[in-house]
Amino acid sequence: MDLHDAEKLVRKNLSKDIEQITEKFAEHDYDIFIVGGFIRDLILGRSKPGQEMDLATNARPEEIKKIFRRTIPTGIRHGTITLIWEEKTYEITTFRADGKYTDGRHPDTVRFSKTIEEDLSRRDFTINALAFDLRKQRLIDHHEGLKDLEAGIIRTIGNPDDRFQEDGLRLMRAIRFATVLNFRIEEKTRRSISKNLYMLSKVAMERIKDEFVKLMQAEKPSQGIEFMRKSEMLRKLIPELLTGFGLLQNKFHKYDVYYHLLYSCDAAPGDNLNVRLAALFHDVCKPATRLNKDEAKEATFYNHEILSSLVAKKILKRMKFSNEIINKVEKLIALHMFYYTDEWTDSAVRRFLRKAGLDLLDELFVLREADRIGNGTKEEKSKHLEELKKRIRKILDEENAFSLKHLKINGQDVMRIKGIPPSPLVGKILNAIMEKVLEDSSLNTKEKLEELVKEYKES
Repeated sequence: MDLHDAEKLVRKNLSKDIEQITEKFAEHDYDIFIVGGFIRDLILGRSKPGQEMDLATNARPEEIKKIFRRTIPTGIRHGTITLIWEEKTYEITTFRADGKYTDGRHPDTVRFSKTIEEDLSRRDFTINALAFDLRKQRLIDHHEGLKDLEAGIIRTIGNPDDRFQEDGLRLMRAIRFATVLNFRIEEKTRRSISKNLYMLSKVAMERIKDEFVKLMQAEKPSQGIEFMRKSEMLRKLIPELLTGFGLLQNKFHKYDVYYHLLYSCDAAPGDNLNVRLAALFHDVCKPATRLNKDEAKEATFYNHEILSSLVAKKILKRMKFSNEIINKVEKLIALHMFYYTDEWTDSAVRRFLRKAGLDLLDELFVLREADRIGNGTKEEKSKHLEELKKRIRKILDEENAFSLKHLKINGQDVMRIKGIPPSPLVGKILNAIMEKVLEDSSLNTKEKLEELVKEYKES
């Protein structure tokens, strides 16, 4: 897309709100520009309804506050004001030039500048340095961002070493943009990433995690993880994945452990972070549990799912994921090796339901499907898994008795019948009764369960 076509595209997508905001700035003789990802995504056809639009201006923050009645000083130290206009919010930042970055993350000083050109030159990548002059209705592209968008290239503005040494998070952002946009990283920029990996130690892990999450939402996260491996970033952030590189499995797997994990991750749905993370780490401990090391095609990996769940927990904690995500991913990995056959009794299905829990059941099946696709040898859906789903639906429709909350009595009933106070014994009795109900769901009536409580004797 040339400059003229890009300008027409941006003009076509300007809202009435933006026109009104522009008029306000023009009344006070200030310039106002659209900057950031909005223009990039619009040109790439990736923009979404309601996507945030960042603005830049030569007006100082105090001047912006005089022009508009409803503003919030969200980043006043760096010249950023949030404008509330017609119930929508717009971040407006005064043109600035950053000082030195001695901490490798934030500029020591910020000075306001008078030109958009100086403001754009401080940004990270050429594709993010496009600006649209709202008063003159023209696109500004001083760093050949359009050319790199057309070619599918991630390139820093100016010297890549300078850009990465200013802000270590840009190392991860380069890989994230390349993955999400399916771009390649320009050679000098790529070499500079490997050269400046030490800068990651200056970045808070929470920020790295946020970039990693965005990478995991790409169509193929495997591309980003491969970027990380080839640049040696993976060795710094998730070295556990590298133990599977080159490690062959058995006749049921086309790929080594490392690529199996990557392709399983790709096969998981991009809008489900829990399953994507579980797919990426579900076999991470296969190298540590491998037997028959001299016979790769017949190698076995006993209990690898248990060890993998523990290592995944360790990785996710280190990367500052929430406890909710960590617990779900850990459980998905620990349960992913269930092996269903036609010989399973109804009680076996109920036990599986109780162990997995309804809240994770759907995700567990999705993980198994991603695991199968990641094998590289199985394309069709598993008949056994489909049969198990049918049996689960039947049991849920007919019985709905596979966990303590489905029992027709509760702890209060147990204490009343046994004449005991609240204690661990109450739970022990309920679990013992639950085991009987799992074997025979017809026992799940109040009368029958009360009889079982009366008959219970602690061994």
